[in-house]
Amino acid sequence: MQSEQVSRSISDRASETSRKQRDGTEFIGGYGKKTGDSDLCFIEGQLPEHEGRVESNESPAQQLELALQNLETQLNQHGQGMDDVLQLTLYLADMDAYESVNETYGRYFEEPYPARTTVGACELLGGAAVTVDAVAALE
Repeated sequence: MQSEQVSRSISDRASETSRKQRDGTEFIGGYGKKTGDSDLCFIEGQLPEHEGRVESNESPAQQLELALQNLETQLNQHGQGMDDVLQLTLYLADMDAYESVNETYGRYFEEPYPARTTVGACELLGGAAVTVDAVAALE
């Protein structure tokens, strides 16, 4: 059942102008339901997914690489890129992996870096070591 939960389409996680986000989620818990009209794109819950499967056996740095690739794919679908990210929240299941994931982060973003918060989490969906949320400018 857990693999069914994490196999949701990545495109279901991005906001679009003038539309409410999905009414619910197959994941446990309350995720974003609306964003309203704005020039911002909210992308939540980017897991280290590949072909609908969370790659939880990879290192945290490799998992962040996958999550950021998924984020970049979402941004590209909205005509934006990684340089349009204004804020990123990184959820990390093992804070001891901070330095290794920080190196991966540095390969995807340039100065001035987006605002970033790193949050230690006890457990993430699908046994992932990382997940990211982002806010990007649409214009």
